[in-house]
Amino acid sequence: MPAPVQCALDWDPVGLIAGVDEAGRGPLAGPVVAAAVILDDARPIAGLADSKVLTALRRERLYDEIRAKALCCSIGEAGVEEIERLNILQATMLAMQRAVEGLRLKPAKVLVDGNRLPRLEVLCEAIVGGDAKVAAISAASIIAKVHRDRWCDALHAQFPQYGFDRHKGYGTAEHLEALRVHGPCPEHRRGFAPVAALLVA
Repeated sequence: MPAPVQCALDWDPVGLIAGVDEAGRGPLAGPVVAAAVILDDARPIAGLADSKVLTALRRERLYDEIRAKALCCSIGEAGVEEIERLNILQATMLAMQRAVEGLRLKPAKVLVDGNRLPRLEVLCEAIVGGDAKVAAISAASIIAKVHRDRWCDALHAQFPQYGFDRHKGYGTAEHLEALRVHGPCPEHRRGFAPVAALLVA
Protein backbone atom coordinates (compact mmCIF):
# COMPACT_ATOMS: atom_id res chain seq x y z
CA MET A 1 0.00 0.00 0.00
CA PRO A 2 1.55 3.37 -1.00
CA ALA A 3 2.26 5.99 1.64
CA PRO A 4 -0.47 8.63 1.95
CA VAL A 5 0.13 11.92 0.18
CA GLN A 6 0.88 14.75 2.62
CA CYS A 7 1.67 18.10 1.13
CA ALA A 8 0.73 21.75 0.91
CA LEU A 9 -1.39 22.54 -2.11
CA ASP A 10 -1.78 25.61 -4.25
CA TRP A 11 -5.41 24.64 -4.75
CA ASP A 12 -8.09 23.29 -2.48
CA PRO A 13 -9.81 20.03 -3.38
CA VAL A 14 -13.56 20.05 -3.69
CA GLY A 15 -15.12 18.66 -0.54
CA LEU A 16 -15.11 18.90 3.22
CA ILE A 17 -12.21 20.41 5.16
CA ALA A 18 -11.33 19.08 8.62
CA GLY A 19 -9.31 20.98 11.21
CA VAL A 20 -7.11 19.04 13.64
CA ASP A 21 -5.35 20.07 16.85
CA GLU A 22 -4.11 18.46 20.05
CA ALA A 23 -4.03 19.10 23.78
CA GLY A 24 -1.81 17.58 26.40
CA ARG A 25 1.65 17.21 24.91
CA GLY A 26 3.36 19.01 27.78
CA PRO A 27 1.70 17.70 30.97
CA LEU A 28 3.29 15.11 33.24
CA ALA A 29 0.25 12.85 33.31
CA GLY A 30 -2.58 11.50 31.23
CA PRO A 31 -3.22 10.97 27.54
CA VAL A 32 -2.48 13.29 24.69
CA VAL A 33 -5.80 14.21 23.07
CA ALA A 34 -6.52 15.24 19.49
CA ALA A 35 -9.73 16.46 17.92
CA ALA A 36 -10.87 16.67 14.32
CA VAL A 37 -13.73 18.99 13.36
CA ILE A 38 -15.59 19.62 10.11
CA LEU A 39 -17.54 22.85 10.44
CA ASP A 40 -20.82 23.63 8.72
CA ASP A 41 -20.50 26.81 6.63
CA ALA A 42 -24.26 27.27 6.94
CA ARG A 43 -24.03 27.41 10.74
CA PRO A 44 -21.15 29.75 11.62
CA ILE A 45 -19.81 29.92 15.17
CA ALA A 46 -18.75 33.31 16.51
CA GLY A 47 -15.71 33.68 18.73
CA LEU A 48 -13.63 30.71 17.63
CA ALA A 49 -9.99 31.18 18.63
CA ASP A 50 -6.96 29.32 19.89
CA SER A 51 -8.19 27.57 23.03
CA LYS A 52 -5.23 28.88 25.02
CA VAL A 53 -6.45 32.49 24.78
CA LEU A 54 -9.99 31.68 25.92
CA THR A 55 -11.25 31.43 29.48
CA ALA A 56 -12.35 28.03 30.74
CA LEU A 57 -15.98 29.19 30.78
CA ARG A 58 -15.78 30.46 27.20
CA ARG A 59 -14.18 27.19 26.05
CA GLU A 60 -16.97 25.19 27.68
CA ARG A 61 -19.66 27.26 25.97
CA LEU A 62 -17.94 27.04 22.59
CA TYR A 63 -17.43 23.30 23.07
CA ASP A 64 -21.19 22.83 23.36
CA GLU A 65 -21.85 25.07 20.37
CA ILE A 66 -19.28 23.30 18.21
CA ARG A 67 -20.73 19.90 19.09
CA ALA A 68 -24.21 21.21 18.22
CA LYS A 69 -23.37 22.99 14.96
CA ALA A 70 -20.43 21.20 13.35
CA LEU A 71 -21.08 18.65 10.63
CA CYS A 72 -19.03 16.20 12.70
CA CYS A 73 -16.40 16.02 15.42
CA SER A 74 -14.14 13.24 16.56
CA ILE A 75 -11.72 12.82 19.46
CA GLY A 76 -8.68 10.56 19.48
CA GLU A 77 -6.35 9.75 22.36
CA ALA A 78 -3.00 8.12 22.92
CA GLY A 79 -2.60 6.91 26.47
CA VAL A 80 0.30 6.96 28.88
CA GLU A 81 1.54 3.50 27.84
CA GLU A 82 1.61 4.59 24.20
CA ILE A 83 3.38 7.85 25.08
CA GLU A 84 6.04 5.84 26.95
CA ARG A 85 6.43 3.32 24.13
CA LEU A 86 6.34 5.65 21.13
CA ASN A 87 7.49 9.05 22.55
CA ILE A 88 5.21 12.06 22.89
CA LEU A 89 5.55 13.26 19.28
CA GLN A 90 4.60 9.92 17.74
CA ALA A 91 1.81 9.45 20.30
CA THR A 92 0.45 12.86 19.29
CA MET A 93 0.48 11.83 15.64
CA LEU A 94 -1.35 8.63 16.57
CA ALA A 95 -4.03 10.56 18.47
CA MET A 96 -4.50 12.85 15.45
CA GLN A 97 -4.76 9.87 13.13
CA ARG A 98 -7.41 8.31 15.37
CA ALA A 99 -9.36 11.58 15.52
CA VAL A 100 -9.48 11.94 11.73
CA GLU A 101 -10.31 8.28 11.16
CA GLY A 102 -13.16 8.61 13.66
CA LEU A 103 -14.95 11.32 11.69
CA ARG A 104 -18.40 10.29 10.49
CA LEU A 105 -17.78 12.13 7.21
CA LYS A 106 -14.57 11.75 5.20
CA PRO A 107 -12.83 15.08 4.52
CA ALA A 108 -11.23 15.93 1.20
CA LYS A 109 -8.41 17.71 3.02
CA VAL A 110 -7.13 17.92 6.58
CA LEU A 111 -5.55 21.07 8.05
CA VAL A 112 -3.32 20.34 11.04
CA ASP A 113 -2.01 22.85 13.55
CA GLY A 114 1.78 22.91 13.76
CA ASN A 115 4.56 21.71 11.48
CA ARG A 116 4.13 17.92 11.61
CA LEU A 117 1.59 15.69 9.91
CA PRO A 118 0.11 12.37 10.96
CA ARG A 119 -0.10 9.54 8.44
CA LEU A 120 -3.53 9.78 6.84
CA GLU A 121 -5.34 8.48 3.79
CA VAL A 122 -6.34 12.01 2.73
CA LEU A 123 -4.46 15.13 1.70
CA CYS A 124 -2.98 17.06 4.61
CA GLU A 125 -1.46 20.46 5.21
CA ALA A 126 0.38 21.62 8.32
CA ILE A 127 -0.27 25.23 9.35
CA VAL A 128 1.95 26.80 12.00
CA GLY A 129 -0.28 28.85 14.30
CA GLY A 130 -3.32 27.35 12.61
CA ASP A 131 -5.32 27.36 15.84
CA ALA A 132 -5.40 31.18 15.58
CA LYS A 133 -5.85 31.35 11.78
CA VAL A 134 -8.26 28.61 10.68
CA ALA A 135 -11.72 28.30 12.20
CA ALA A 136 -11.85 24.51 11.94
CA ILE A 137 -8.48 24.17 13.70
CA SER A 138 -9.61 26.63 16.39
CA ALA A 139 -12.69 24.48 16.91
CA ALA A 140 -10.54 21.35 17.15
CA SER A 141 -8.26 23.03 19.70
CA ILE A 142 -11.28 23.86 21.88
CA ILE A 143 -12.75 20.36 21.63
CA ALA A 144 -9.41 18.73 22.50
CA LYS A 145 -8.68 21.11 25.38
CA VAL A 146 -12.10 20.80 27.03
CA HIS A 147 -12.10 17.03 26.64
CA ARG A 148 -8.70 16.72 28.29
CA ASP A 149 -9.57 19.18 31.06
CA ARG A 150 -12.65 17.12 31.86
CA TRP A 151 -10.48 14.00 31.93
CA CYS A 152 -8.21 15.75 34.46
CA ASP A 153 -11.22 16.66 36.59
CA ALA A 154 -12.24 12.98 36.62
CA LEU A 155 -8.70 11.95 37.55
CA HIS A 156 -8.80 14.46 40.40
CA ALA A 157 -11.77 12.57 41.85
CA GLN A 158 -9.57 9.44 41.98
CA PHE A 159 -6.37 11.13 43.14
CA PRO A 160 -7.29 14.44 44.84
CA GLN A 161 -3.87 14.74 46.49
CA TYR A 162 -2.27 15.87 43.21
CA GLY A 163 -4.56 18.78 42.34
CA PHE A 164 -5.31 17.73 38.76
CA ASP A 165 -8.43 19.89 38.74
CA ARG A 166 -6.22 22.96 39.03
CA HIS A 167 -3.00 22.35 37.11
CA LYS A 168 -4.45 19.86 34.56
CA GLY A 169 -1.31 17.76 34.76
CA TYR A 170 1.23 20.47 33.98
CA GLY A 171 4.44 20.65 36.01
CA THR A 172 3.47 23.45 38.36
CA ALA A 173 5.14 23.92 41.73
CA GLU A 174 2.03 22.46 43.39
CA HIS A 175 2.12 19.39 41.15
CA LEU A 176 5.85 18.80 41.62
CA GLU A 177 5.49 19.04 45.39
CA ALA A 178 2.61 16.55 45.33
CA LEU A 179 4.75 14.21 43.25
CA ARG A 180 7.58 14.52 45.76
CA VAL A 181 5.29 13.76 48.69
CA HIS A 182 3.06 11.06 47.19
CA GLY A 183 5.07 9.66 44.29
CA PRO A 184 3.51 9.11 40.85
CA CYS A 185 0.02 7.73 40.28
CA PRO A 186 -0.71 5.21 37.49
CA GLU A 187 -1.46 8.03 35.02
CA HIS A 188 1.85 9.84 35.43
CA ARG A 189 4.19 9.72 32.43
CA ARG A 190 7.21 7.96 33.87
CA GLY A 191 9.41 8.86 30.92
CA PHE A 192 9.01 12.59 31.53
CA ALA A 193 12.00 14.02 33.39
CA PRO A 194 10.32 15.36 36.59
CA VAL A 195 8.56 12.02 37.12
CA ALA A 196 11.55 9.90 36.13
CA ALA A 197 13.76 11.81 38.57
CA LEU A 198 11.55 10.71 41.45
CA LEU A 199 11.71 7.08 40.42
CA VAL A 200 15.50 6.98 40.61
CA ALA A 201 15.87 9.19 43.68
